[in-house]
Amino acid sequence: MFAKCIGLISGGDESAYRWESDHLVTWCSLNNLELNALKTVEMVVDFRKNAALPSPLPLCDSPVTTLDSFHFLGSIITQDLKWELNMTKKAQQRMFFLRQLKKFNLPKTMMVHLYTAIESILCSPITVWYAAATAKDKDRLQRDIRSAER
Repeated sequence: MFAKCIGLISGGDESAYRWESDHLVTWCSLNNLELNALKTVEMVVDFRKNAALPSPLPLCDSPVTTLDSFHFLGSIITQDLKWELNMTKKAQQRMFFLRQLKKFNLPKTMMVHLYTAIESILCSPITVWYAAATAKDKDRLQRDIRSAER
């Protein structure tokens, strides 16, 4: 099970944030779900100039690990909410196979199937990150799509 808990710390008051995490633990226990505290991570997004990390979040009597970034739906989300277009590396790896198919003059239908797989890698999380992407990120995406279409 994947669960997310989002809490807001406002004015240095962490009580609402702590309540959300406690509520998640309670809800899981009431619904016969067990949280694995060792696999649970926390990412704090703080845009203040003098950002201070909140005290460690205890979950089931063990502290939760704090991360700077994490993978979500094929994208890496960082603390500054920059959506890295890291899936282009995966697409480049798969485009190698597409070039090999072209060299061996394989049927176009096979090449179209592989291109569709490459396109899905690039575009599956597009609705999440495209609005926050920089012009450089969008250009890189377009370049990868154009090279796969050739």
